[in-house]
Amino acid sequence: MAGMRNYLILTSLLQSIFLINHVVHCDDEKDNLLQGINSYRASLNLTALTKNENAGCLADEIAGQFKSQPCTNTTGSNTVPGTEPQFSDYPDLLAKCHLNISDTRDGVIMPACVPNLVPSLVLTNFTKSLYSDNLNDTTYTGAGIGAEGNWIVVVLSTNTPGGSFAPYNAASLVSAVGLIHWLFLLMVSFFLL
Repeated sequence: MAGMRNYLILTSLLQSIFLINHVVHCDDEKDNLLQGINSYRASLNLTALTKNENAGCLADEIAGQFKSQPCTNTTGSNTVPGTEPQFSDYPDLLAKCHLNISDTRDGVIMPACVPNLVPSLVLTNFTKSLYSDNLNDTTYTGAGIGAEGNWIVVVLSTNTPGGSFAPYNAASLVSAVGLIHWLFLLMVSFFLL
């Protein structure tokens, strides 16, 4: 009887580990762009940017704001650093991603418009433009990428509190979800005995 209970607990534990570690693959255009940016940085002997899912959430929200906007000479990679787009609903965009302004202020938002998001042209819009200064900067350690229509947005993050894009209440949310998950597994294992 004790052997069966230990087996069930171990099985439940292993299943929960696999469920927690399940990775959702992003679409290829975002992954390809991050790989291209990291190859560009490697050619400059800079460390690779890590994928920042929270910055990616914000990038998706911002790309959604641009979706219906046409490409012009005043949009996309022609944006002068420091004059990134301003959205009246920026606090709402942050809230959708569970972000605080204080954890994003050191990041940078880089939108680009490329018809049909042709991969080679998208990469060039970031590496051969004013955005290359940001990509060459060792301050930035992470990136999130979002795309809608002809628009693609890269959001760079730092490893400092002011640019980490850490979600608010992350610790309490993780611990609450973990506790609920473990209580559920414990109840299941007792019912199966």
